[in-house]
Amino acid sequence: MATTFTELGVRPRTVEALHRTSINDALPVQRDAIPPLLQRRDVVIEAPTGSGKTLAYLVPLVERLGGHSRSGPRALIVTPTRELAAQIAGVLRTVDPLLRIALLVGGTGYGPQLSALRNSTDVIIGCPGRILDLAERGAARLGNVEFLVLDEADEMLDQGFARDVERIIAQTPVRTPGDAASRQTVLASATMPQWVQTMITKHLIDPVRIVVEQEQVPLLQHGLVRVGRDERVSMLSALLHRHGDSAIVFHRTKHGAARLARDLQRLGHKTLALQGNLSQNARDRAIADFRSRRADVLVATNVAARGLDVAHVGLVVNIELPETPQWLTHRIGRTARNGAEGTALTFLGDDDMEKWRKLQRLGAPALRWVDRDALLNDMALVFLETPVLPAPQRGRPAGANAGRGGGARPAYGGGAPFRGRRRGGPSRGGGPSRGGRPAGNAPGGATRRPGGAPQPSGNRAGTR
Repeated sequence: MATTFTELGVRPRTVEALHRTSINDALPVQRDAIPPLLQRRDVVIEAPTGSGKTLAYLVPLVERLGGHSRSGPRALIVTPTRELAAQIAGVLRTVDPLLRIALLVGGTGYGPQLSALRNSTDVIIGCPGRILDLAERGAARLGNVEFLVLDEADEMLDQGFARDVERIIAQTPVRTPGDAASRQTVLASATMPQWVQTMITKHLIDPVRIVVEQEQVPLLQHGLVRVGRDERVSMLSALLHRHGDSAIVFHRTKHGAARLARDLQRLGHKTLALQGNLSQNARDRAIADFRSRRADVLVATNVAARGLDVAHVGLVVNIELPETPQWLTHRIGRTARNGAEGTALTFLGDDDMEKWRKLQRLGAPALRWVDRDALLNDMALVFLETPVLPAPQRGRPAGANAGRGGGARPAYGGGAPFRGRRRGGPSRGGGPSRGGRPAGNAPGGATRRPGGAPQPSGNRAGTR
């Protein structure tokens, strides 16, 4: 049964703003997170990408601030990427257009950001590097922050920003047990590894834990397509023509993404590339053009795998495997968002099997193969009986010698042996990676599962 925002205790002014954007009923994560946040509890949200967790904390943020004030920044949202920060700012403006927002990200000039901070900012949204930079200069004053959000917290900490995040939190008011007026903290992410619990234990007090399982979001279909490297571009082009709508194609490398985008353009697709070598302005233009449907296909590296929320993306294709299961989760989360349906396809050839086995050992889902003929003829996902995978190879993976003589270099760089997780990732808005994974203990607090009563959190942390 649908739950309205009014039933959750949201004020009429905010409900009307949501109605203007055709948001009438709360999604499961919103239904479970908003009430404890309105009660000024600390909350941990573990939910798949596209489940609606951004509104789950933005609505209570707007309710707590209660409109514009000249007292300085009262809310702070810290994110790992510029794209996610800009996305959150756009959503917040639709919920309360009167709140003044300062968007603090790297890759752009200081002038507009300093001007926003001087203009009685209500909410700061940004990446750790630039927020810390301006806070230590005295331009971003965090002493009045009442509502703190760490969004995609696992990625910020995993990429070495734990120290920066700790220094940012140290500049906000101390959370006092039993004091509803003190700082409230939300930690949200699609994945919640065990080591993130150190941050939860240290900075959240008796948090309510909201867990939305992936199987509760059944509108995404994801399958494996057996495709050799020499036929991937032609296969991809045929699928895109058959799909006929917006799609995101993920590639592992920046140069490979740029080259693939050019090839697809030559094959008649309105295609844009989004990768880390582009300037921030160029990246913003690419996202804006894709969002406004001036382009149908976005070829991207992992820079677009988190925070890019485009409602009309109906297809995601992994033409190259990601480095970790977490990146696979974030990639496919660009479709089937907020109750919409979507399809994700992952291309695999014989030389990818060792990489795929490794990803499965690290927690990637057990996916089924898709019938190629049905896919190409009708864009239908007809799943096959699970096939027997090729036996593990002894010695070098297939394709490891490609490009070193004795054979053609495989297209789009997939022939190198898999060596596990790379250092680095999507741009973080300033500052080098300089940290590791802190070990952690499970937090206290209650666990709320959508549709159920609170449960002890136990050892649920970090599991999918």
